[in-house]
Amino acid sequence: MSSIPWPFPELRDQLSSVKTRAGNRVQSWARKRQGSDPSTTRLRPSRVYILPTGVGIIFGFMAFAMLLGSMNYNNSLSFVLTFLLAGIGFVSMHQCQRNLVGLELTFAGADPVFAGQAIRFRIAVTNQSKSARYGIRLHATDTSSDTHDLAPGESKVFVLPVPTSKRGQIGLERFGVRTLFPFEIFRSWAWLHMDISGLVYPAPATDAPQPPPTMVAHGHRQHDARGEEDFAGLRKYHEGDSPRHVAWKAYARSGQLLSKQFAGADTSSQWFDFGAIASNDVEKRLSILTRWIVDADRTLEDYGLRVPGNEFAPAHGEVHRRKCLETLALFEDGQSS
Repeated sequence: MSSIPWPFPELRDQLSSVKTRAGNRVQSWARKRQGSDPSTTRLRPSRVYILPTGVGIIFGFMAFAMLLGSMNYNNSLSFVLTFLLAGIGFVSMHQCQRNLVGLELTFAGADPVFAGQAIRFRIAVTNQSKSARYGIRLHATDTSSDTHDLAPGESKVFVLPVPTSKRGQIGLERFGVRTLFPFEIFRSWAWLHMDISGLVYPAPATDAPQPPPTMVAHGHRQHDARGEEDFAGLRKYHEGDSPRHVAWKAYARSGQLLSKQFAGADTSSQWFDFGAIASNDVEKRLSILTRWIVDADRTLEDYGLRVPGNEFAPAHGEVHRRKCLETLALFEDGQSS
């Protein structure tokens, strides 16, 4: 007996395609209807949508069936139970939408990550009303935050982890806030379209060659990680200076942050040059530079960076590291030509 092709895989693919197209059209309609949102948005009643869940649809059918049975048998107690359940449904619908109305959402930043890691968008949700809000959750495509309750006047930061695969700016064009409170028979939600983004650094290369040889400069300032035998005086504190070199006694006297200077010692530094890497692959070069920067920062070495259009003198510290990695993250392929 010949086998007959099973039609359901094709039907499943067709249904998935229809669902995707319908979802895209709904998203486009919502964006045109609402427009772009500012970084701080307060939810109005017209922004909040509501529909029954699967449980809610079954609940409605059961209440309708009970109504038909009550009418058929003319049973007063059955009528009471039916109208009680219907009343619970209407109250649940009202409370579910009310649970979101008036919430204030503010973009609270996103720390840079390396490609391949999830970037965590922080959204602060504030309940400025006099009633508590329950079961609040943020969601976006293929990701969602934890569920939180908000007391009156309380603000909490919700985190949306978004996976990354390449360097550069990654935007969160659309995210939603939703709730199933109180009985999970209705789902209420709102979409927000904020112009928010985070920065993704190149992924550090796992097979990077050794960095260029260290260059030694005599008589320059000494690195924070080395000895302190040649004290040269005090200078103004700069962000990135080691806490070990802060003149705390001088701070106690004057209230001004000062850092100790040391001179007469040798300072080693390295130059990481984009053009000196033997590869025609731009992304591979950037990954190798990222690996060198991460390793040098871990060992507290001074390093400089040269890429087409930018040059950073040898230094160390969090500020220097951030500037170098940001330059690599935003590097355009056309710059290397």
